[in-house]
Amino acid sequence: MTISSTLTSKLPSVGTTIFTRMSALAAEKGAINLSQGFPDFPPDARLLARASQAILTDNNQYSPMTGLPILRDAIASLVERHYGRKVNALSEITVTSGASEAIFDTIAALVHNGDEVILFDPAYDLYEPAVTLAGGVCKRVTLTAPNFRPDWQAFAELLTDKTRLILINTPHNPTGSCWLAEDLESLWRAIASRDIYLLSDEVYEFIHFGESAVSVHKHAELSKRSLVVSSFGKSFHLTGWKVGYVVAPAELTVELRKVHQFVSFCTATPLQQALGEHLTAEPEASTGLASFYRQKRDVLRGALASSRFKLLPCEGTYFQLLDYSAISDLDDVAFCEWLIDQVGVAAIPVSVFYQQAPRDQRIIRLCFAKEEITLLEAARRLSEL
Repeated sequence: MTISSTLTSKLPSVGTTIFTRMSALAAEKGAINLSQGFPDFPPDARLLARASQAILTDNNQYSPMTGLPILRDAIASLVERHYGRKVNALSEITVTSGASEAIFDTIAALVHNGDEVILFDPAYDLYEPAVTLAGGVCKRVTLTAPNFRPDWQAFAELLTDKTRLILINTPHNPTGSCWLAEDLESLWRAIASRDIYLLSDEVYEFIHFGESAVSVHKHAELSKRSLVVSSFGKSFHLTGWKVGYVVAPAELTVELRKVHQFVSFCTATPLQQALGEHLTAEPEASTGLASFYRQKRDVLRGALASSRFKLLPCEGTYFQLLDYSAISDLDDVAFCEWLIDQVGVAAIPVSVFYQQAPRDQRIIRLCFAKEEITLLEAARRLSEL
């Protein structure tokens, strides 16, 4: 069969993701992979045992489309315990096949042809393709290094009668910055009188290094018109399980589920069962995550302190940004390729997260969700530059 030359791509500017490219190059060259955001250490053995047991005890058929009751109940308890927000497990929580599906479903459900969606740049690379496929148009507010704070005047200037959805992400990938409570207040003041919804990507919610995380769950008004997305992959070092969830008011959840049921219908049943049992038995399992990753962050930062890289602030997530301006004039994509080939360390160029990266910005991202020995060896190689 010959594919017609008249085929028109719906995503003409999208190719293989930078994460796939850099991980493939790292594998080919035998480089230390600090590019793609996944841990190289095992999850809690108790959780793995629960998953094995779930597979062996007839939990291998479809779950309810919305998620297993045991897991939705556990999520409701988690949200109330951490944020003081009471949600209905039946009508306001939906389990999805990863946070990516949750984000895609939300955008597909809410964005109509010609609607405008505001993103904060740099933005995770899933957001814009999902908006494009839904027929929407992205408008971007640029966050500026080194602190990447939102500019609320610039944000307000982008609002129009066509603005349908705001997409926020805190703690923020790729920059490691975290919003403040005053940022949520500024956002609320800007959209309070408008018919606009909010998608809050909070997959790194437990990996924050301040006193407490800022969450839409804690904002009484914003939470009424928001869909909050979370990820067990990030919270339990299980990125390959692809289990996420969405918390939203019932009327928004109805629309979300209309899409979800035709995208994946349900998420792997034994994994849901294991997570539900684990959260019930170990309700505080995520509370130590911030200190766990703070230690890894500090190991990496300490090992790079005498290098020629400039370390940008890291307030959350498991990503550290490095400014390499003192080392090379290469653009960040070329520099990352050079690092793999010549230094044996894989990183991610931050420019790929922008619609249009600031001129002369020279910043790369390292993932520190790795064993200490891995971080120290990577830092040793980088410090030789």
